[in-house]
Amino acid sequence: MFGTVVVGVGIAGLARIRDLMNPMPSSPSEHLKLFGFVSRRSFGNINEAKQISLEDALRSKEIHAAFISTENRSHEETIRMFLEAGKHVLVEYPMALSAKAAHELWEMAEQKDKVLHVEHIELLTEEYKQLKKEVAGKDLVKGTLHFTGSVLDESKTGFPAFSGIARLTWLIDLFGDLTVTSATREKQKDKSYSRMTVHFQTANKKPLTWIEERGPGMRREKKINFCFTSGCLENFPQAPRSAVGLFMQDQNLFAKKLLGQVSKEELAAEKWRILRCLDLAEVIQQHCEQPEKICS
Repeated sequence: MFGTVVVGVGIAGLARIRDLMNPMPSSPSEHLKLFGFVSRRSFGNINEAKQISLEDALRSKEIHAAFISTENRSHEETIRMFLEAGKHVLVEYPMALSAKAAHELWEMAEQKDKVLHVEHIELLTEEYKQLKKEVAGKDLVKGTLHFTGSVLDESKTGFPAFSGIARLTWLIDLFGDLTVTSATREKQKDKSYSRMTVHFQTANKKPLTWIEERGPGMRREKKINFCFTSGCLENFPQAPRSAVGLFMQDQNLFAKKLLGQVSKEELAAEKWRILRCLDLAEVIQQHCEQPEKICS
C-alpha cells in the first residue's frame, strides 16, 4: 500500500479526495490509501479525510506519495518539497511555469528514483480518443485548433501557453513534434480579453495553428479544422460516455507506475511529450513577449 496526501482542495483536489476514498474495485488504485489533505484554508475534515499540516505530510513515514492540486504558480515549489522529502508526486498540469524548472524537477525525480506523474486528462477523454482514431494514418495538409474560455488570473495560472498546455499536448500527440514559426498575443486589458495565436510546422513542413482565446462570458469550447489529403475534419467524432471518470483513470495510471506496471518505453515517450510541450510553451511565450519591431 502507498499512503497518499492531497495538497490543495479546489475542484481537482476535491475530485482526488473523492477518488482516493472510493477506488475502483480490482484496480491499481486499491493500492493507494489517503492519509489526509493539506490546505491553506481551515476545513477540519472533508468526507472523513482529515486535514494535516504541510510539515506533517512531508515528515510522515506513512505518506509515500503527494497529489498536488494547487494553483499553477505553486506547482514547482510543492513538487520540489515532496521530492526532497522522498515522496512520489502526481501533479496537475502544467508541472511548472518554465521549461528550465520542469527539466530540473524531472532530473531530481530520476535521481531520487521517484515517480513524477503529470496529469493530462485531456488525453483520456472519449472525445479525444475518437479524434485520435479518426486522425490516425492520414496525411495532414493544414490544421487549426481554436479554444475559447473564461478569463483566468494569470498571476496564478501563468502565461496562456502554459495554462493552455492541454491544447498543445493534443497537437503534439496527434501530429508529432512541432516547430514554432511565429506567435503573437492580443490583449485588451480594459475588456479582460486575450487572444494568443501560434503558428507551427510539423516535421513534414505542414502548417498548424493554435488559437487560445479568453474573455468574459466566453463559453469553454474547442473547435477543430484539420485538413488531410483525403478531406477535412471540422467536427469532433461522436464519442460514448466513459464508465470511468477522468481523474480515476489518471489515478489508476499513477498507481500502475508506482507498482512498476508501465513499460520503460511508455514512460520515456510520456517524459518526452511533457517536456517537449513545456519547451514549446516557453518558446511561444518568448515570441509573444518580444517588443514589436517598429518599421520606419
